[in-house]
Amino acid sequence: MPESSEKQNHLPLVVIFGRANAGKSTLFNCLTEKRQALVSPVAGTTRDSNLGKVFWRGREFRLVDTGGIIDLKHLINKTSAKNDIDDKVQRQAKKYLTAADLVIFLVDNKTGLLPQDSQMALLIKKNVDPEKVVLAVNKVDSPKDRLNFSEFYKLSFGEPQPLSAANGSGTGDLLDLIVDRLATSSANTNTDEEEPRVTGGELRVCIIGQPNVGKSSLLNSLLGYERVIVSPTPHTTREPQHTDIIYEDQAIRLIDTAGISKHGHAGRGLEKFGIAKSLSALSKSDIALLVIDISQPLYHQDAKLIEEIVSAKKSFIFVANKWDKVAERDTKKYADLIYGKLPFARFAPIQFISASTGAKVKKIYDLIIKISRERKLELSDSQLSHFLSRVVKVHRPAKGKGVRHPRIRDIRQTGANPPMFELKIGAKEDLHFSYVRFLENRLRETYGFLGTPLTIIVSKNKNVHGSHQD
Repeated sequence: MPESSEKQNHLPLVVIFGRANAGKSTLFNCLTEKRQALVSPVAGTTRDSNLGKVFWRGREFRLVDTGGIIDLKHLINKTSAKNDIDDKVQRQAKKYLTAADLVIFLVDNKTGLLPQDSQMALLIKKNVDPEKVVLAVNKVDSPKDRLNFSEFYKLSFGEPQPLSAANGSGTGDLLDLIVDRLATSSANTNTDEEEPRVTGGELRVCIIGQPNVGKSSLLNSLLGYERVIVSPTPHTTREPQHTDIIYEDQAIRLIDTAGISKHGHAGRGLEKFGIAKSLSALSKSDIALLVIDISQPLYHQDAKLIEEIVSAKKSFIFVANKWDKVAERDTKKYADLIYGKLPFARFAPIQFISASTGAKVKKIYDLIIKISRERKLELSDSQLSHFLSRVVKVHRPAKGKGVRHPRIRDIRQTGANPPMFELKIGAKEDLHFSYVRFLENRLRETYGFLGTPLTIIVSKNKNVHGSHQD
């Protein structure tokens, strides 16, 4: 089982809390020095809670940007039977509020003190020790903006901290205060607990797929708790969501992304920007979990997504979700169906799962570890020389253009993670593309490279001499 950062990470948890459109995402981006959170003037843009890490004055802590609180009844009425998207956002925000080591209660200086701010202050006091609350007043962009500043003392959280998340002024003072408060609160905390041992660098795994195929449900099932909001509404996830875990001593960052569809990619508004962030998250990942709804037919857009993944040289796994909705669960039949329609992706393994029930979900972790290991595999010149001698005896190189049969003089690995190879032939020779595919298949049979696209470059060099027979 993975060790989640939510349960095992000993870093303090700092939560940015406040009403909708107070500037929480802007402050989150400023403090983490990343453009992770989507910023928009539309109230309620942030649905899932963004998680990041901040390092300041030798101290590190986790920072959470919660979904904007639009309707307090979602938090106050504990017995509410509603289960819509807004309700889930608010309940998730309250979950982080009660778990926080420190709460940054963010208010908006431009609008001034509103009745909702006072109601939220009462809510915080019912759930959090006032000593763990820092009142931050955002949008104090210039000295004249301090004219109405004094009214925030009415919230009774001590000295308000003025800042501008947009231009960064006052954020250093806020970080100083956070670090001092955390140091005080942890003075009597036992810090002798052993941290999980991590080997190698962080492995970045991106969960990608069309809208509403179950990506967020998969992330929640992988983690064993509700990390992200799950809703049948397409494009519920508008921003890449990062969650750090450790599995078999390997640090893994799981990234849930917005659904990618042809309509959304060509459209406007938040969905378009969310999709752009999804593709950016893919470009920075090592492995993609391509989630498909196996209870529905494959679509042309699935093939386009694979093209995006392969062109980016990312490893990937077919995650065939909603397997519980299939009447006759014949894995071979459905594997043949997938590979039949997507023959260029036969190197990618298929894991049939049900994110809603959790069936077979944990097997994905073992595939991730295996793929990561084989993606980094480096073969020696001697290994490749023996490999080439063996395969050319089975199947002589096929010519492309011209009449001469080519001779492969040498094969070398030129890169790993992702793996790349170079074949050398004579200057006047041409190797048929089908033979390059044949060599790729034999490399996979011999050494693995599970789930990883291979790059094989054919170069011509009349000065290269070799003894390989064709």
